[in-house]
Amino acid sequence: MEIPVLETERLTLTPLRVDDARAMVPVLSDASLYKFTGGEPPTLAELEERYRYQTAGSGRSDEVWCNWIVRTRLDGRAVGFVQADIGPASAEVAWVVGVRDQGRGFATEAARVLCDWLRENGPPRIEAHIHPRHVASQAVAHGIGLNLTDEVDDEGEQVWAIAAPGA
Repeated sequence: MEIPVLETERLTLTPLRVDDARAMVPVLSDASLYKFTGGEPPTLAELEERYRYQTAGSGRSDEVWCNWIVRTRLDGRAVGFVQADIGPASAEVAWVVGVRDQGRGFATEAARVLCDWLRENGPPRIEAHIHPRHVASQAVAHGIGLNLTDEVDDEGEQVWAIAAPGA
């Protein structure tokens, strides 16, 4: 599957490349980003290795990894990322916007254009796994049309989902 460039009025989502790591280190450098997901800010070397792994793909014929860097159209500055792990029955989406740019609607805008693309090109269900106390991510999920389900994943995260039209 070819990963396209996606655009909104304020943002450009470009397919992930290893050399995006340099622009993303400062975006991901605030330890508070990891409050609900665990982990810590990556070094440049760690992020380059992660991006090599992600751009290589899942290695499975029934699963596609799609990752984008979210940049402002105004100046091309990286502000976060979105991703979709696409399987035959569902696509699991995720989003992160750096602390500096939170509260500006970038996560919702980027996640919305991603989900719009998935509705046209992906499986019948779109879902996000969100920590039960991560109010900001819950607001993004709600803002892009996902609904809280009764499902909880193995890590205790709540599953938010929506079926694509016609599914």
